Amino acid sequence: MVDALIAGRLHGKPQQRTASNGSGKTFVTATLRCGTGDGEAVFVSVIAFSDRVKATLLGLDDNDSVALCGSLTVGLWTPADGEPRPQVKLTATSALSPYHVTKRRAAVQDARRAVRGERAPAAAGGGFFDDDL
Repeated sequence: MVDALIAGRLHGKPQQRTASNGSGKTFVTATLRCGTGDGEAVFVSVIAFSDRVKATLLGLDDNDSVALCGSLTVGLWTPADGEPRPQVKLTATSALSPYHVTKRRAAVQDARRAVRGERAPAAAGGGFFDDDL
């Protein structure tokens, strides 16, 4: 196993499943399409057991971008046509989506405004309570 950080786009919507051993525990599976830099792509099979990672993946849809880290295993498989292909599997322990990046940037900007003593900008569409008292 290798500790890895990978980024790509989801190939299909992530699916929540229940363990078949009768424990009732859930996990999420997904497929990530990662570019290799030479115009090719590698598909990575992802499984997640962490509640936070499961929630992040389930909040995403087909073709959404995501970065995942966790334990990576690499192997080969041979399909019916006989051409060996890479088999890449990731047990995800952490996830970062564009939603998380936007949320963190906003939090950092709010913190900077607070340090400088500035007010946060009014919410889009205005409101009844956006004036000074």
